[in-house]
Amino acid sequence: MMMARFIPVSSCQFRFGFRELPPSSSSLYPRRFEVSHRRFPIKCSSSEPEYGVDSSPSLSSSSSSSSSTSEVSINSSTYNWFTGLGGIGTLDTAYLTYLKLTGSDAFCPVGGGTCGDVLNSDYAVVFGVPLPVIGFAMYGLVTALSAQLGEDNLPFGISKTNGRFALFAITTTMASSSAYFLYILSTKLSGSSCLYCLVSAFLSFTLFFLTSKDVKLQKIQQVVGLQICLALIVVASLTASYSTAQPILSSSRDIELPYYSTEITTSSSPYAIALAKHLNSIGAKMYGAFWCSHCLEQKEMFGREAAKLLNYVECFPQGYKKGTKIFKACSDVGIEGFPTWMINGQVLGGEVELAELAEMSGFSLDQMSQK
Repeated sequence: MMMARFIPVSSCQFRFGFRELPPSSSSLYPRRFEVSHRRFPIKCSSSEPEYGVDSSPSLSSSSSSSSSTSEVSINSSTYNWFTGLGGIGTLDTAYLTYLKLTGSDAFCPVGGGTCGDVLNSDYAVVFGVPLPVIGFAMYGLVTALSAQLGEDNLPFGISKTNGRFALFAITTTMASSSAYFLYILSTKLSGSSCLYCLVSAFLSFTLFFLTSKDVKLQKIQQVVGLQICLALIVVASLTASYSTAQPILSSSRDIELPYYSTEITTSSSPYAIALAKHLNSIGAKMYGAFWCSHCLEQKEMFGREAAKLLNYVECFPQGYKKGTKIFKACSDVGIEGFPTWMINGQVLGGEVELAELAEMSGFSLDQMSQK
C-alpha cells in the first residue's frame, strides 16, 4: 500500500524556449515550433511542516524541560531560604548560649526584665541541658540539611524525600517548643522580655510554615498524625522538665524604684578624658537609666572624671515604677534599651568599647595630643 505525500511548494518557476522550424509541407500545420530549455525549478519551503510528521513531541519535550527547570529553580530557592533562616537562628541561639554560659546580659530593656532574667531562670534548662544549646543544635541541623537538600547531595545515601521528611519533622518540633516556651514566657516569666528569644521563636515558626508549604497537600494529610505526636511529645517532655521550676512572681515592672545616683569607682585615663571631651563637642549623647547595670559599666569604662564630661541623658529622672513614662527626650529618639548611644545620627545599643566609640565619632590620637 502506498501513501501519497504532499510537499508544499513556493516560488516555483517555469521557463520555456521556443524555436520556429522551417515551414512544413502539410497544409494542416503551416508553422511549427520546438519547445526548448525546459526548466522546472521547484523550491520546497522549509517554513512549513511536513505532513505526516508529528511535531508535537518536540514542543512537548521543550515544555516539559521548561517546567522541570522551573520546578528545580523553585525548590533551590526554597532551600536557600531555609538555609538563610537557619543560619540566622544559629547565630541568634549561639549568642543566647554565650549569654547563658557566661551569665552576662545584652542590655537593659526599657520596661525592665532582661534576657538574663529569662536565661537564669529554671525554664532555661531542659533536663539539665541549657535551652539555647538545644536551639543552637536544632538550627544548625536545619541549616546543614537545607544546604544539602538544595544541592541534592545528602550523606549516607539518604534520599531527597526522606531528607525533606526529616526537615519537616525537625521544624515541627522546633515550632512546638517555641509555642510552649512563649506560653511559659507570658505566664511564668511575666514581666520579663528577651528580644533574642522572640526572634528565635519567630524564625522557628517561619521555618515550619515554609516547610509545610514545600510539602504537597496530600503529603501533609499523610503526616498530620506525626505532627500531632511530635507536638504531644514536646509538650509532655517540657512539662516534665519544668515540673519543679520556680516561676518569677515579681519583676522589675512590679517594683517601685526611687531615683538614686550611681557611684563610679574607676579612675579615668587621659585617653578616656580626651574621648569624652570629643564626644561632647560633636553632640554625641548616651541615653541610660539609673537602675541599669550596663549603663553603670559603660560609665566605669570612662572612669569618674571622663563620665562627668559625657552628654548623658537620664530616661527615668523621677524614678521608676509600673506605668512610669520614659523621659520625652528618650522616647523621641525611640530608645529600646540601655545604654544607647547617638553619634552623628547613628544609633548603637548596649555597652560599646572606647575604641569603637572613637572610630564611630572620628576621634584620633592626634586629637588627643591637642586636648
